[in-house]
Amino acid sequence: MKKCFSNKMEMTFSAQSVNEGFARVCVASFCLQMNPSLDEISDIKTAVSEAVTNAVVHAYPNKKGVIKLACEISGNDVTIEISDTGIGIEDIEKAREPFFTTKPSEERSGMGFAVMEGFMDEVIVKKGEGGKGTTVVLKKHIEESCQQLVGE
Repeated sequence: MKKCFSNKMEMTFSAQSVNEGFARVCVASFCLQMNPSLDEISDIKTAVSEAVTNAVVHAYPNKKGVIKLACEISGNDVTIEISDTGIGIEDIEKAREPFFTTKPSEERSGMGFAVMEGFMDEVIVKKGEGGKGTTVVLKKHIEESCQQLVGE
């Protein structure tokens, strides 16, 4: 008998570029319990990679910082939150425009949010309290996520 389920996980890690691959593999591994297609898991990994990279590059320009990643599965839907407590985004709407970048000297393409939006069903960007920090919420519907539960 197939039943829908829920599950969640949280983790924190240093805001270092070396941890971008770690974050995407952790989220992909967690989402495997939903039985996603290869395309769906690839979409999730790409969006997580973009969100974590944005936090690594922009949140803590002059100090070390931490990124919090939380995933929640509810039935056929997964919600992924990537949060930092860094400097925040001054103008979220402007930052979401394709090709907008605050670091043109570093050859940034300014396509991070556009990429996330292209691969996920919904992308929400929120400012932290007092304008510090940013949370990116990624939502994806998985077509075949209800699993055969062990013992049934």
